[in-house]
Amino acid sequence: MSGPRKIPDPVPACGNFLMAATPCHAPWYVIHSCCHHEARLEERLQKKGLEVFLPRQIVVSRRRDRKKLLQVPLFPGYLFIHNYLEPPTYYDILNLPGVVRFLAIGGRLQPVPPETIASIQLVLATDRPHLPHPCLQKGKRVRVVEGPLVGVIGIIRESRVRKRKVVIEVESFRQALAVELEDEAVEPWP
Repeated sequence: MSGPRKIPDPVPACGNFLMAATPCHAPWYVIHSCCHHEARLEERLQKKGLEVFLPRQIVVSRRRDRKKLLQVPLFPGYLFIHNYLEPPTYYDILNLPGVVRFLAIGGRLQPVPPETIASIQLVLATDRPHLPHPCLQKGKRVRVVEGPLVGVIGIIRESRVRKRKVVIEVESFRQALAVELEDEAVEPWP
């Protein structure tokens, strides 16, 4: 059994991370959630009095006999939290059902620049169409993060933008297998 999880080192937003500041100066962080748990997690975090941002988009869902408009996360599996992550807060959030992890690089939490959050909010406030665009390029390695192929690593061979699908090639035993997946089912792999 492994020991308790270590809190990643915070990256100072402006000067000393521990300095007292108003909540509006708190950094934004990204929480990776379980698949299809974003809205429930948003609600749990709001009940704890935390500021959460879950960007949504409206998509058309085709049913057998009709079309239905649904609000879905713009970035499936991710939401933003605006708070200082002192150890008690960090662990309270990490232990909530639906939380996978905080995004960190090299063991350090990476705040999202406030300008990025403001830009996303401005785009969503307009009536202009918007779609997420994953940073998935032909020839790049990716890892499958949902569905029956979770954990499989492959290389993008084709991107079908209109269908929001990618074709990845999985190589084993000097043979290759091409699989078509939803683009949100894969993530870039180092």
